Amino acid sequence: MKHIRAAIFDLDGTLLNTLDNITAAVNHTLTVYGMPPRTPAEVRAFVGNGVVNLISRAVPEGTDDATTARVLRDFRGYYAEHTLDLTAPYDGILHALARLKAAGIRMAVVSNKPQVSVQALCRHFFADFIDVAYGDSPDRPRKPAPDGTFSALERLGVPVAQAVFIGDGDADVETANNAGLRCIGVTWGFRDPDELRAAGAAVLLDSPTEMADYLLNL
Repeated sequence: MKHIRAAIFDLDGTLLNTLDNITAAVNHTLTVYGMPPRTPAEVRAFVGNGVVNLISRAVPEGTDDATTARVLRDFRGYYAEHTLDLTAPYDGILHALARLKAAGIRMAVVSNKPQVSVQALCRHFFADFIDVAYGDSPDRPRKPAPDGTFSALERLGVPVAQAVFIGDGDADVETANNAGLRCIGVTWGFRDPDELRAAGAAVLLDSPTEMADYLLNL
């Protein structure tokens, strides 16, 4: 592989530990509608394919479409106001990103999280490192479609051959495959290593330090 000049990252479960925050926001909204709360383990299994899928999985089985749409609307509003609650970078992430930046590697985020939240989180936590941040938007299809990845690489000025995609879920592996990028799976996020292997991740890394070491030696 040619020398790596760009790294495209997933956000939730890769750079940021957002599970407690998402769980709290889901359960706040479900409670408003008299629905039973979900455990963190359940929410962990629900995330990764966008907020529409998250809420459709979180509401009780048999919930009608109109009610699900109202829950989704209220979840979006509540989460937008509480995006930074109970959220932090995984241990070692900031140091790893600093090492990549010092080596001249440009970085972007491509996430299925709502665009407004992705941009707010990247500004707050990663303003010194992330050059481009894309979330779910009507302007482009969600992962695993490659559109956001292609757009990010175009803005970074880096060809596909000199980039990698880094994420913790099967949607990230599929996105990388659809974009023609090598995928690096990380095991500290929302999916188990076996799930990443089954999805076809070429490489699995167990810590941000290991991730930075690997990228800097490609």
